[in-house]
Amino acid sequence: MHPTARAEDDSGDDRAAAAARYHTVRTRTEALAAPLSPEDQTVQSMADASPTKWHRAHTTWFFENFLLAPHAPDYRPFHPTYGYLFNSYYEGAGARHPRPARGLLSRPSVAEIAQYRAHVDAAMNTLVANADGETWRTIAPLFDLGLHHEEQHQELLLMDIKHVLSLNPLDPGYAEAKPRGHRAAPPLRFVDFAGGLREIGYGGNGFFFDNEGPRHKTWLENFRLASRLVTCGEYLAFIRDGGYARAEFWLSEGWATVQSAGWTAPLYWREDDRVWTIFTLAGRRAVDPDEPVCHVSLYEADAFARWAGKRLPTEAEWEVAASESRVELAGNLMDRGAFHPQAAGEGGASLEQMVGDVWEWTASAYGAYPGYHPPEGTIGEYNGKFMSNQMVLRGGAAVTPAGHVRLSYRNFFPASARWAFSGIRLAADA
Repeated sequence: MHPTARAEDDSGDDRAAAAARYHTVRTRTEALAAPLSPEDQTVQSMADASPTKWHRAHTTWFFENFLLAPHAPDYRPFHPTYGYLFNSYYEGAGARHPRPARGLLSRPSVAEIAQYRAHVDAAMNTLVANADGETWRTIAPLFDLGLHHEEQHQELLLMDIKHVLSLNPLDPGYAEAKPRGHRAAPPLRFVDFAGGLREIGYGGNGFFFDNEGPRHKTWLENFRLASRLVTCGEYLAFIRDGGYARAEFWLSEGWATVQSAGWTAPLYWREDDRVWTIFTLAGRRAVDPDEPVCHVSLYEADAFARWAGKRLPTEAEWEVAASESRVELAGNLMDRGAFHPQAAGEGGASLEQMVGDVWEWTASAYGAYPGYHPPEGTIGEYNGKFMSNQMVLRGGAAVTPAGHVRLSYRNFFPASARWAFSGIRLAADA
């Protein structure tokens, strides 16, 4: 889930705005961690997830390693071993602690991680304020990348702690549920889009991750896109029709996974006395049939689409449809505080829920756009080396920071991943 940044424009020399943005992002991470006990923050529930305190430390290491160490002459690292403990996957940055063993790090403590963050924050504030103009122009793109990187980890923090808490028999909530007025999902419609030669990829002047470009032409046939996301009620119909027991709907690897893992429903669903419940960040409750289905793998999304007589959209279809429909970069995102997908409204837009609620699986394998070249140096490892065995998702989720997502944003996960806030939008040939 880690694309690399590249900015087209000169990032400017507005130090006050940069410092304010830094403070906002770093403070939000601490606010997200605040409801969690030190014990909560230390647990690693699976190899793909990381402890909360590790996320807090790794995002701090990013600024220390890529900005302070090379560009702040008087900077002294907080601890000589933290580079080893909190490097994620950067081979060029040296050896690192094994990812599956991050949960074994009872030390450093949560309090020591807070001290580490404060140490780096103070040094970053000095660097932003005092760097000469040439140095600032050099580091500004990395500074922006560090902030967007931390926003990605804010989402990962919530994904990972949800998985941790879901394994606790007490069904503890991360936060209190916000009042939910029940809203019926509108009828599912399909919107027609003309094919032809189209352009996709980032084309603006602001920040974007390098995997969003270069902007390029692609050919599309006529297609149709569903007006809203697939709901839990619609997915329940798939379950009740034996969807998880009928091999004809599944990709070969998906069927093998269903058999070996024993899947019978989306992650966090449970049936007790014929009543389906779902674990949320506010604890366990009954499944709402009008909410978008969430925490399904690419395999499950594809199987549902086949069962429904439809298919998943390609990422090019998704982006073209969103652009031509003038989808706004607003929706049920992290700032709403729901941390859970909500039923579509009757907003009058041709396409509902394109931004927020759940990341939408596409039928597109994650790879390089024509003309893509990763940045030079260690920072080039951020994204390009993951362009294999992953599938693209679009649109953002209820745990994605507002202002972080773009219509060209390419998220990516393995086809079997379910702990991401991932869901389904159907497509069809025209």
